Amino acid sequence: MVQTRPEYQPLILLIEDNREVRLAARFVLEDLGYRIEELENPVQAREWLEQQQPDLILLDMNFQLDTTSGDEGLRFLRYLQQQGYDIPVVAMTAWSNTTLVVQAMQAGAGDFVEKPWNNQRLQQILQQQLKLSSLTRQNKALHQQLSSTPLELVWQSSQMLTLMQQLQTVAATEANILLTGENGTGKSQLAHWLHQHSGRSAGPLISVNMAAIPEALFESELFGHKKGAFTDAKEARAGRFSLARGGTLFLDEIATLPLGQQAKLLRVLESGQYEAVGSCQTEQSDLRLIAATNADFSALIQNGQFRQDLYYRLNTLEFRIPPLRERPADIAPLCQFFLHKHGQRYHKTGLTLHHNALSRLQQYQWPGNIRELSHLLERAVLLTQNKEISLKELALPDEQQSAATQAAALPMMTLEQAELTLIRQALQLCQGNKQKTAEKLGITKSSLYRRLEKHGLEL
Repeated sequence: MVQTRPEYQPLILLIEDNREVRLAARFVLEDLGYRIEELENPVQAREWLEQQQPDLILLDMNFQLDTTSGDEGLRFLRYLQQQGYDIPVVAMTAWSNTTLVVQAMQAGAGDFVEKPWNNQRLQQILQQQLKLSSLTRQNKALHQQLSSTPLELVWQSSQMLTLMQQLQTVAATEANILLTGENGTGKSQLAHWLHQHSGRSAGPLISVNMAAIPEALFESELFGHKKGAFTDAKEARAGRFSLARGGTLFLDEIATLPLGQQAKLLRVLESGQYEAVGSCQTEQSDLRLIAATNADFSALIQNGQFRQDLYYRLNTLEFRIPPLRERPADIAPLCQFFLHKHGQRYHKTGLTLHHNALSRLQQYQWPGNIRELSHLLERAVLLTQNKEISLKELALPDEQQSAATQAAALPMMTLEQAELTLIRQALQLCQGNKQKTAEKLGITKSSLYRRLEKHGLEL
């Protein structure tokens, strides 16, 4: 079942020292469908903005210094500009004058309202500023996309053409997507592509490497924490779910998530709700989730290392990214893409590959997939003194020599015997370490245990 996106409620930061005015504003704004965060002065706002970002700021211009000059509000507007905050601001005061309005607009305010405000006028201004802000973000995202992708990558293999057609079909939906495949196949790049082609492209894309998060900090990293929530929580911090509001959250290496933390992520995916560490206030998530892994989920689930119910929440739509050795037709366009990319970076434009070099690249098995190809061509671009990169400059490993050496070391035998011999050799090389042995053999740890049991070897 395809998920429908809940209507997003913009978050407005109200900075106002008068409690009665804040209360009146909350009643009006909540009735209009906005979420409200109230702060008493710009000093509090500076601290709050270090951890969170609203969709709009409604700023009183006068606080403790005096009630008419607007100096405190103007200083805060200039601070926002100096810090590079891209947040629309609507200034307000009970003592409006033309000079102050001009100064506020020059300092970065998008519009101005007088207190007491007219509710219809306030609603119109807020809608206009939010719409303008959204259009500005979309234009920036489009400009960044065009400037960072000077050459369009055109896939030629039937596998990737089919995959990209499927991704194009689902990109605009709100369905959770799971990308699987070997390391280096381009899962992260496809996650970025999905975000850029989604209805949330104007929002943020927050990427998290789950393998890099210590288990003790899982909740803090994903859901945030309040000041003093634990020993080292000296400041409040926004979590990744909060930072990704209105956009996409990409959880890379999702299979490395410890079993004890999987239930916490499952609860958020099921209910859409979470709490920051040390907070009793429930937050509502508003994001599109994409996850990626190179692991074998069926083996992990069978061995009790990954929850099946969480897997089903992650893989509303699941796509396998084929390794590069299965699609040699893509090597030529990838080479063109990386030569252009690295050539621009190192100021060596117009580079090409000798036909012998390209032929050799298409025969190579690419254990490191696209990442290995990119690194190899980057090195060649750096070292070459010519416009055409030769086979010698690629410095590819000699697979034929390696294969001949392996054939000499491994006499003719049955496949069953060969498997047993290779497992024993790998165990010896890795000094009995099962994880390293599995990696050496190119299989999962659970697959290695099944083979050890099959051959009667010590587990």
